[in-house]
Amino acid sequence: MLRHLAAALAGLALLAPTTAHATPAQDPGQTITLNTRQALAQLPVKAEDRTGYERSKFRHWVDEDGDGCSTRNEVLLAEAAMAPERSGRCTLTGGTWYSPYDSRRIDGPSGLDIDHMVPLAEAWDSGASAWSAAERQAYANDLGDGRSLIAVSAASNRSKADQDPATWLPPAGDWICTYVTDWITVKTRWGLAVDQAEAAAVSEALTRCDESDITVTYAR
Repeated sequence: MLRHLAAALAGLALLAPTTAHATPAQDPGQTITLNTRQALAQLPVKAEDRTGYERSKFRHWVDEDGDGCSTRNEVLLAEAAMAPERSGRCTLTGGTWYSPYDSRRIDGPSGLDIDHMVPLAEAWDSGASAWSAAERQAYANDLGDGRSLIAVSAASNRSKADQDPATWLPPAGDWICTYVTDWITVKTRWGLAVDQAEAAAVSEALTRCDESDITVTYAR
């Protein structure tokens, strides 16, 4: 677990909440490309507040396009290493998936969870408490960016639960750079904040990653 936060905090002056730092305006549908570290630095830094959170406030696994497949099954179909059989409206059987969090092969959909890269409770803590019900539903079913939702082993998803990178990172170390980059991307896409410990943990993880850019389309 990455808990070497003292050194990371020392280099995070630009992340401190201050009136001198202005967060760029976001226009839904606008696509931007920026350095991953720059994207982290532009996220607003705020204390988290879980007051009033209920998972039911994020209606999820809906069938937005009416094709019979819920958001869960849409992700399973998109990410299968070996495609499952589809029958009826959208019953999936067989198939094979790779769970990057723990480097496991999963046979059949029953051993998988669909993880919200930034968990629903974390999103609530970081700004979604002020959203409308429709915005929270859109977040919980975000198929517009493949980094928002990911099929992983049920065990790894339940180990992660609602934790942020300050307290949980994938046990598969070779996927940590992708994980924190995708975390930044989702927070940027949805205009969510980070807290100090979270920002420091992500910044510390990035020190061991190659320089990279992210391209993201604002959702709100």
